[in-house]
Amino acid sequence: MNTPLKIAGGLALAASLTAHADIKVNDALSIGGYAAVAYEYQKVKTQSSTDSIFDGTKDTPSADAVKTNFNFNFKPVTSTVSLYYVPNLPKNELTVLDAFATYDIGGGLSVTGGKFLSYMGYEAFDTPNMAQITYSPVTVGTLGAIPAYHTGLRLDYGDKEVSYGFALVDSVFSPNGFAKGDGEFSHNAGLEAFVKYTAVKDLTLWAGIAYDTKGGFQSENVTVLDFWAEYKLSKEATIAAEFCSKDGGTFAKGTTWLAYLNYAIDAKLSTVFRIGGENLSAKTKGNDFTQYTVGPAMKLTENLSVRAEYSYYNYSGKGALDKNLIGLQAIFKF
Repeated sequence: MNTPLKIAGGLALAASLTAHADIKVNDALSIGGYAAVAYEYQKVKTQSSTDSIFDGTKDTPSADAVKTNFNFNFKPVTSTVSLYYVPNLPKNELTVLDAFATYDIGGGLSVTGGKFLSYMGYEAFDTPNMAQITYSPVTVGTLGAIPAYHTGLRLDYGDKEVSYGFALVDSVFSPNGFAKGDGEFSHNAGLEAFVKYTAVKDLTLWAGIAYDTKGGFQSENVTVLDFWAEYKLSKEATIAAEFCSKDGGTFAKGTTWLAYLNYAIDAKLSTVFRIGGENLSAKTKGNDFTQYTVGPAMKLTENLSVRAEYSYYNYSGKGALDKNLIGLQAIFKF
């Protein structure tokens, strides 16, 4: 779930969404970010055949968001502090999201300390780096298998063929929402590690593990395994797949998966096709479901893009329901 684009694999439109220069204040400071606003219309049909309309509710609260990054460059040390605003969020509409410093040791090796984003997950956290409005079942759903921000220390290495990293954090998951971990190491701690292989042209293979120890808010040890692959079929088309397993005992245990096809019609217009699912263990409360998504996107200017989405959710089990979602979103980058 890192900031670099993961869901379009170099497609022309996706590159236009992210390859914008920050505003340079001086040699040591640059400022960048984005503002996104969205509208979603949902229709839910339950087993009782009674239709319920949810007009304007959001499957993804961050579909409306403003983020401002302050990037400091004092080589070999760089740092980032970001302010993140999501309207109508139950806790902390405005928060400090990123707050970390990185020391470049050299030879592809670096050390980072502070509050930073999890390694886990194929789909990007930041709205402009996504190819559609909503997240897949891998990120959301009952499992909530992909974490977001936490505080700690990490060691990273990367070259043209392989990258890997290891992080010790206050917690992988959090009772405090997506913006921070549990804020302590005395009761429990979290560990994350990943390896990425890019030696084969147009192919990326990624594997990661996250582990939360028992203690504090965690009533038991929690392990997450995450695997994803991305392949660029042509200049226009990229495919990707992800599989994630979370062993959270009786509270939240199961697997999630997704598959992508992203096709760039031209430099301004592209469409993503996505299917994803969640399968829970027998002891985990909740319904299995599959989500089908199509999402066209268009670049209007160098800084302004719009996207649309239609998603169909098919649930199974007791109290199962079907849901249709239509969304529109505008994104301005600076």
